[in-house]
Amino acid sequence: MAQTSPSTPAAGAPRDGGPYDARSGWAAGGTVFAGVLLLVDGVLAVIKGIVGIAKDDVYSRLGDYVFKFDVTAWGWIHLVLGIILVIVGAGLLKGTYWARAMGVALAAFDIIVNFMWLPYAPVWAIISIAIGVFVIWALCYDGTRTRSAA
Repeated sequence: MAQTSPSTPAAGAPRDGGPYDARSGWAAGGTVFAGVLLLVDGVLAVIKGIVGIAKDDVYSRLGDYVFKFDVTAWGWIHLVLGIILVIVGAGLLKGTYWARAMGVALAAFDIIVNFMWLPYAPVWAIISIAIGVFVIWALCYDGTRTRSAA
């Protein structure tokens, strides 16, 4: 059994005294969870898109809003966005660097699209907006900065 010197931190302990070190599982776990959420949100967007393209009468408008797109146009928007979200989510799970930046940009775009989609499916649009906000937070979190001891 290997001996550790008093200056060597124990396995799993923060190395710089902060509550969460960059080498801990928090940063990696958030990124993996963001990738899974992008995959799920992408699959849901593909399903919304297919439904919007196949049947114009599935979604109905709930009120009079400024955003007036045809449901078929919304279907194509959600289908294309969903496919791209699935690709970026898979890239995040593989750990590619391009997927991190694309994930932030696409999650922001997805929030905007779902805000405009609110008149058609308000509950699912709000859920997708919440997923997008968490994805942006998880991908922008800088685990290298820790709180300094005061």
